[in-house]
Amino acid sequence: MSQKIAIIGGGYVGAELAKSLDATADVTLIEPRCHFVHAPAMIRAVVDPSLLERALIPYDRLLSNGRVIESKAIAIDANGVTLENGTRVEADQIVVATGSGNAMPFKPQGTDIAGLKADNQRIHRQLKTARRIGIVGAGSVGTELAGEIAHAMPDKKITLISSDDAIFPTMPSKLGTSLAAKLRKSGVTLIFGQRAENLQSMTEPYAGSVQLSDGAQHDFDLIFPAIGSRAQSEVLETLAGVQKTTANRIKVDQWMRPSALPNVFAAGDVADAGDGMTIVAISRQLPWLKATLARLAAGKAIEDIKPYKPWGSKAPILVPLGSKQGNSFLGFITAGDFLTSKMKGADLFVRKYAKLLNRPEG
Repeated sequence: MSQKIAIIGGGYVGAELAKSLDATADVTLIEPRCHFVHAPAMIRAVVDPSLLERALIPYDRLLSNGRVIESKAIAIDANGVTLENGTRVEADQIVVATGSGNAMPFKPQGTDIAGLKADNQRIHRQLKTARRIGIVGAGSVGTELAGEIAHAMPDKKITLISSDDAIFPTMPSKLGTSLAAKLRKSGVTLIFGQRAENLQSMTEPYAGSVQLSDGAQHDFDLIFPAIGSRAQSEVLETLAGVQKTTANRIKVDQWMRPSALPNVFAAGDVADAGDGMTIVAISRQLPWLKATLARLAAGKAIEDIKPYKPWGSKAPILVPLGSKQGNSFLGFITAGDFLTSKMKGADLFVRKYAKLLNRPEG
């Protein structure tokens, strides 16, 4: 008999892992949302709402043999998963890939996809009428958003505020320097080394002023909080002995296990496995997980399986500034506009994830 595998979370790890195991295992994907939310496209959809329908992809065609349960997992044990309605999903192996949350409208607050669509339309209307735009946080979301608005709406006065002294300060300096130069050339004002002291909301855009740590005050018609993602780790916190690290992430061992339960794994944004919270990070985790689960199903002991090795300092990152500009770090070089556009900026992986969920029209 094939192994029963429960996967909690239908994001970048969960959806792709479920599909890759669908032909060889008895797969159950547990996901409270009815649609896959393709985050990079959600950033561009703020300035181009026509992209929204392609960025939100239903799960109903993902699996041919397994099943997708639209529900929230509230507890895990050695034998399976308990759902919020009390239903049990029995499993031999469990993978928790619950991802992370971010400010709306980049990711929904909860499971309300219809509400997310309405929020996107509302915020797009606010953006169209706003003249002065403030973006607080210069990570991937904030930097890409600044580039998207500058590209699509060059008449806007955009200010990008960061508490760091540079864009992506932990990466090779050429990446942040090049991105900053392109943003400035596009008319974006960059404020580094200043913390926003009085954000009225961390979860959605609003009009108001930003007080910086140096005492300066800046007024904006629309402020986007983009402080950073926080892992959605609640279900893992029900396990004995789990340890939180930064951004609500959960520490895992060398085989990506978050607790003493030998058959429970964590992956993606929720797992602090030494990788960043990026789509690129999972490109290393997915093949390891798939191979490990197959070896365990064949009766191999986990101690005889090669441990997971994270990207480390060579982790790539792709940062488009609209469809035609941007920079990327590819592990050994910093690439410019052409490669960044070709690899991500032009399409934002929309076709890839439409194909994954068996919606090739994307």
